[in-house]
Amino acid sequence: MSALAAVLFDMDGTLVDTEVLWWRTAERIARGLGHELTGADAPEVVGRAVEDTAAHLVRVSGGGDPSEVARALTEDFFRRVEAGAPVRPGAQRLLTALETEGVPFALVSASPRLVVDSVVGGSLAHVPFAFTLSADDTDRTKPHPDPYRSAAERIGADVRDCVAVEDSPDGAASAEAAGCGVLVVPSLLEVPASPVRTFARSLEDVTPELLRRCLAAGVPGQDRQEARPSSSTTPST
Repeated sequence: MSALAAVLFDMDGTLVDTEVLWWRTAERIARGLGHELTGADAPEVVGRAVEDTAAHLVRVSGGGDPSEVARALTEDFFRRVEAGAPVRPGAQRLLTALETEGVPFALVSASPRLVVDSVVGGSLAHVPFAFTLSADDTDRTKPHPDPYRSAAERIGADVRDCVAVEDSPDGAASAEAAGCGVLVVPSLLEVPASPVRTFARSLEDVTPELLRRCLAAGVPGQDRQEARPSSSTTPST
């Protein structure tokens, strides 16, 4: 098994509990467009880039300008995040353990730079990230592989020796396509299983050793070790 070169953390729903804030933002903007958000909208809202959600809301409501809707979404979400984004259970313990072991870690988010900087300057101000990467920093964001490939290159590691920690289908797809080991800790959406994804119920169950085992997932000739069965996972929220 390769050594764990770096851990690449998603932000929203993974390290901080902001997915609910994002849903409330989307609800408010959708209502202004004449559309009531339901669970059927979730795959186009949760874990998606602002532009993707804006395009979806314009499509289902039949009105609005995508760029203006994206701007409204960003501004509303920013106000909510500025008011406080709770850190997810187990996040601080895991980050401290990685720091103690000398394993570098970075933040790889599909949120705009404005929102990332707000969270990193607030709820995560104490966390020594090697760097933070936002949706504004690559040509394409999640579910494309660009963010994780860029992060591995920036940290100076082979992407196959990095583990991404994600909570959403798009985030897991991005990390898997990039070639990372993938640990999924779901929040609001069910995340499909795949041969290269390891699942945990909470960051409270995650250790540096489990992250190292994620590198073996999907590698021929190596047994996959998991924190839980490799089935699709629905959180109890």
